[in-house]
Amino acid sequence: MSEYESVLVYDGECPYCSVAARALRELEDVGAISWYDDAAQSFLERQFGEAPFAMFLVDRREGRVYAGRSAAEELAERAGTPGLVSSLVRDNYERIAKVVGAASGRGRDPDDYHEAYDLTDDAAARFDALVDAAAERPAAL
Repeated sequence: MSEYESVLVYDGECPYCSVAARALRELEDVGAISWYDDAAQSFLERQFGEAPFAMFLVDRREGRVYAGRSAAEELAERAGTPGLVSSLVRDNYERIAKVVGAASGRGRDPDDYHEAYDLTDDAAARFDALVDAAAERPAAL
């Protein structure tokens, strides 16, 4: 069994993106990996047939991949934030992502992935690689 039940895939080159990921401090069973990491790219390719640029929360136990707004909302709920906060995060995900992208000089907007998707068998086979890559949390988290 892996150290983490869930792994967050986020923009590891954006200093502001760690704000959303800070919820992980309270969630011992959630690891984090940069979207740019090879393990994240391989997982996304197997899950979606491409590597969409967005935040993803992969939950092996539930067999779900939360994307974009859904990932932000699920993280907020798991961190125990009030319903209003998670609703604000979900409803303003694109606006927050654009502002953060402009402030960080990222130069690209997230792709339009915002649902909770069933974890495919091909992607599930790559989950341990995500966990291995997430074993050392970035200092910002």
